[in-house]
Amino acid sequence: MRNRARHGWRRWINGPYIGAALIALFILLPMYWMLASSFKSQSNVGAYPPQYFPVPISTSGYHAAFADGFGGFVVNSLVVACCSTALVLFLGVFAGYALGRLPMRGKYPIMVSLLMISVFPEIAVIAPLYLVMRDIGWLNSYQGLIFPYTAFNLPFAVWILRNYFLGISMSMEESARIDGAGPLRTLVTVVLPQVTPGVFTAGVFTFTACWTEFLMALSFDFGKKTIPVGIASFGSQFTVPYGAYFAASVIAVVPIAILVLVFRKAVVSGLTSGAVKG
Repeated sequence: MRNRARHGWRRWINGPYIGAALIALFILLPMYWMLASSFKSQSNVGAYPPQYFPVPISTSGYHAAFADGFGGFVVNSLVVACCSTALVLFLGVFAGYALGRLPMRGKYPIMVSLLMISVFPEIAVIAPLYLVMRDIGWLNSYQGLIFPYTAFNLPFAVWILRNYFLGISMSMEESARIDGAGPLRTLVTVVLPQVTPGVFTAGVFTFTACWTEFLMALSFDFGKKTIPVGIASFGSQFTVPYGAYFAASVIAVVPIAILVLVFRKAVVSGLTSGAVKG
């Protein structure tokens, strides 16, 4: 019994386990510090020596964040991220199905173009996009962010969904066609339920990208600020509200953490399946 326990202990102190523990500590420690600092008072946030535990617990940072309009920033981010994600998934499902399942010419140039767009730096198009938004009157509006976000995140979603569609067997689709189902009905009732992990994967990544995007939100919206722009606007020339920064950052992380925890199996399945398909 003692030898078995010793063997188990030696297995846990092997290099891979130690490496995984160090990586987890490296990732979780900043998150813990952010959470702990959000419950400290303004004076205790910058105290030296530093306080590793928020004693006494203070919610002044959360009060300061919402007093500076953080609730409106959350609403703006939810509207923009949810609408952009819905558009990306709606268009990405049809585009991925067409590129993965239907016979069509020019698939390779289309996929190369999508890949180029997905890695294109958005800062290179900020100036012309700003002029377009100004001319059509979309500055300081939800659609001024929703449509650019959709355009920049759609190629990645198409790649994920197209690779996932390639892994679906043709037999069920052919059976549906023999039974008289058209392409749209076949997609919705037969094929789409089988690519649910890929849809969730594309949705989570799109929502996260829209939720955390800063440059376009800063350039196109002056009143309807999203969370990243709203946090950057806290404070003034002479004050730095660290408590409000930490509190707002904690609230901003919560939706992403919930998405990852709820859909973690679907996301992992979607990534691994899409990684091995043509």
